[in-house]
Amino acid sequence: MPPPAVGVLQVQPQAVNLQVELPGRVEALRTAQVRARVNGVVQKRLFTEGAEVRAGQSLFQIDPAPYQAALDAAQAQLAKAQANVAQAVAQAERNKPLVEAKAISQQEYLASVAAAKAAEADVAAAKAAVQTARLNLDYAAVKAPIAGRIGRALVTEGALVSAAEATQLALIQQTDKVYVNFTQSANEVQALRQALAAGQLRAAGKDAAQVRVLLDNGQEAKEPGKLLFTDLSVDPGTGQVQLRAEVPNGQGQLLPGQFVRVRLSQAELPAGLLLPQQAVTRGSQGDTVLVVGADNKPQPRPVKLGGSQGNQWVVLDGLKPGEQVIVDGFQKMFVPGAPVKPVPWTGPASAPASAASR
Repeated sequence: MPPPAVGVLQVQPQAVNLQVELPGRVEALRTAQVRARVNGVVQKRLFTEGAEVRAGQSLFQIDPAPYQAALDAAQAQLAKAQANVAQAVAQAERNKPLVEAKAISQQEYLASVAAAKAAEADVAAAKAAVQTARLNLDYAAVKAPIAGRIGRALVTEGALVSAAEATQLALIQQTDKVYVNFTQSANEVQALRQALAAGQLRAAGKDAAQVRVLLDNGQEAKEPGKLLFTDLSVDPGTGQVQLRAEVPNGQGQLLPGQFVRVRLSQAELPAGLLLPQQAVTRGSQGDTVLVVGADNKPQPRPVKLGGSQGNQWVVLDGLKPGEQVIVDGFQKMFVPGAPVKPVPWTGPASAPASAASR
């Protein structure tokens, strides 16, 4: 009986982009709570719930009548103060030649000068009161502090809102870009740094700062993001290091609070070996592969894996370049250790390899 044909892959070293997949959570780029800055009754809601709003767009109208009245009163007080200052300044100017001619006392003259300065101060105070009244009237029209998507209204028409309590009226979140916060084990970060320092690995290339976000269905988000920072401290409770990425989200795929997985390129293995995952047997005693020797007999070989790249494993130890590993045809090997006929495996190895090098 001829030996069974099995698909084998001759492993060859290649530059392997080491990636990790980590759990993360989406956070809005900016979040603004829309709050009341004056007291009053809400007259109107001026936006559509769930819509995009512009910065400065009017969202609510609080009854402006008392603030318009306060502005009118402040403007009248300013006009009165301006009239008083004109009279006081004129009186001080008239008294100046009189005091020089000793027609009036020095004390009288100084009193008129002080009255003029007091009148000028009254004008400044009246102008400040007008500005305050104008601001309060402006605050009665509640505007969006940032551009973004607004949620549901938290108050209705007729509600009494308070500046003292800073009543929240709505929430706006900017989501055209989002943050993705995720963590990595401090031990993994330390091991990576040691391997880089020892020359076993090299820093990843131009895509080192890129991250890919994986959705619940396993698909990647449309655009890659960029790594913003790695925290300088370790959370003592979890032993994790906090990382943050910024991801474009123009199509709104990512929602604040959503759980995702983040694929991060961290380093490159200059001469790594890749194997299809189906070639590796994983068990409690470790990971093994079947290597076809010179006598065409398959022998189990323990290997050390360094993570997955697409549907391939990165082999860190246990194999030598040029060795043939069985990938397909296991079901044909009825007698352990019996010779086999190695046939080059023609599976879709190229697609995963390209995925690993992204």
